[in-house]
Amino acid sequence: MSSTRQRLLDAARDEFAAHGIAGARVDTIAARAGVNKERIYGYFGSKEKLFDAVITEAKAEHAKGIGLPEGDLAEYVGRLYDYHRQHPLLLRLLLWESLHYDDRPVPDQDRRAQGYDEKIAALAHALGTDVDRETAATLFTLLGLAAWPHTLPQLAGFLMPGDTEDRHNALRAHTVAFARRALEHHP
Repeated sequence: MSSTRQRLLDAARDEFAAHGIAGARVDTIAARAGVNKERIYGYFGSKEKLFDAVITEAKAEHAKGIGLPEGDLAEYVGRLYDYHRQHPLLLRLLLWESLHYDDRPVPDQDRRAQGYDEKIAALAHALGTDVDRETAATLFTLLGLAAWPHTLPQLAGFLMPGDTEDRHNALRAHTVAFARRALEHHP
C-alpha cells in the first residue's frame, strides 16, 4: 500500500471517529495527511468510499487482534473488553457507520458477514452446539457485553463513580464472570 494512501486512511480514521461521515471534512483529512485533497478522490473516489475503506481496515485489525472465540469463552469476552479499551476508535467508527447506514446494507457486507460466520462457527464448536440463530445471538450478546462499557463511558462513570482504572478493572472482572455464568447455562 502506498504511504500516501495509508496516511490518508490514518488521518481519515481520526476525523471520521471524531465527526462521522457527515461531519468529517475532506480538507482536514488531506491537511492531516499532508496531501492535496484531490488525492482522496484519486485513491478512493469519494468521502463515503474513504469512510468505507477506514471501516474495512479497522474491522480487519479488530478480527486479527482478537481472533476467534475458542478456549475459555469468558476470557475471550475479557480479551474483547481489553481490545475495545485499547482501541476506542473502532467502536466510535462502528457507531458512525450505524448512524450513516441505519438498516441499509453496508459496503462489503458479504465479506464482513463471512468473517462473523467464522466466529459463529468457532463459538458453536466451542459450545458443542449447532451453527444457528441461537449461537449467533449468543455471539452478539458476548460482543455487546465487552463493548458496551466503552461505547457509553459516561454511563459507566455515573453508575460506578471513582477512579477510572479501578472502574475498568471491576467492569472487566464483572463482565468475564457474568459471561462465564451465562455460558454455563447455555443450551
